[in-house]
Amino acid sequence: MIAKNTICLWYDKDAEEAARFYAKTFPDSRVGAVHRAPSDNPSTQAGEVLVVDFTVCGIPCMGLNGGPAFKHNEAFSFQIATEDQAETDRYWDAIVGNGGQESACGWCKDKWGVSWQITPRVLTEAFQAGGAEAKRAFDAMMEMKKIDVAKIAAARRG
Repeated sequence: MIAKNTICLWYDKDAEEAARFYAKTFPDSRVGAVHRAPSDNPSTQAGEVLVVDFTVCGIPCMGLNGGPAFKHNEAFSFQIATEDQAETDRYWDAIVGNGGQESACGWCKDKWGVSWQITPRVLTEAFQAGGAEAKRAFDAMMEMKKIDVAKIAAARRG
């Protein structure tokens, strides 16, 4: 069944590799159909992978091998909620350790340029609490690349 709404991500030529990485890294993720170009086109030759259907944490996606015309940027990101430091570390290390790149405040990019926010629930809960608690957690986060759960919890307590 084709989903009513699917996120389409543009890759130069590595949509299948990216989809397989996401499927092995995140729960409730999988690779579905792999569609090959029926004829030559500006981005692929006949028989090469053109489109890959995949799911990331339950979200239906499609990877399009569209060539180098467009690049990913931070205007789009996957936000992955984590329960603890171990889960935060696992996802962060998988993305950054596979040719990705660290950024600030829980953000990183995978080797294909897709942005990810690896966000422990303790941080989101602090923001939801509002007031001084949210400010302390926010100020602590602003000093981090990968989120340190213990430091956020300490900041929440004051």
